[in-house]
Amino acid sequence: MIGTIFNTTTILIGSAAGSLFRKSINEKQQKVLFDAMGLAAAGIGINSIVNNMPDSKYPVLFIASLAIGSLLGSWLDFDGKFQKLVSRTGDTGLGQGLSTAVLLFCIGTLSILGPIQSALKGDNTYLFTNGTLDLVTSMVLASTYGIGIAIAAAVLFLWQGTIYVCAGFLGGFFSPEFMTELSIVGGFLIAASGINILKIKEFKTMNMLPALFIPAAFFFVKSLIPF
Repeated sequence: MIGTIFNTTTILIGSAAGSLFRKSINEKQQKVLFDAMGLAAAGIGINSIVNNMPDSKYPVLFIASLAIGSLLGSWLDFDGKFQKLVSRTGDTGLGQGLSTAVLLFCIGTLSILGPIQSALKGDNTYLFTNGTLDLVTSMVLASTYGIGIAIAAAVLFLWQGTIYVCAGFLGGFFSPEFMTELSIVGGFLIAASGINILKIKEFKTMNMLPALFIPAAFFFVKSLIPF
């Protein structure tokens, strides 16, 4: 868990540093940061899709995942509940920032493989690398959305901690095939966050989060009933 603790700490440090920087920038500069963050998120998402799509053995799975996951999230109204929660901070833009932060920090090869490598081999290299990247990302996000981005550190800790514990019992479940499908779905969600920030099209990405669990459910059923 040392790697996860390091990764969580870097987000906290980056968020604190970024929020201090935020106080010294004007509205015009803040808009530039919004645009930069939107482009970066869209680019990261598209990169994940393009890199993993050729390796997909189930080309329809990501479509089903996005459709079923979005319907489930809308039915449960994750976005509405999340917006009500963050609105208590008084920062109306924090919800969008946090949803983007959670996706960027949690849905990536390093953030998912890192806890697995740590649990199975005691190797924290991926998590140390991911933590360094998240330090910079959290600084930029916090300089745009404020100190509230630090909340994403708790989400990351729970996410990676859960993967770490599960990897000890289900190491074989995290197959390359599963990682490929998860990365494709995650790529679409991250790209959607970027498009949101750029105000090209409004996506309720919090309602789309259940899409990430559809590939896991598919591979679980597949392990029980090979097809």
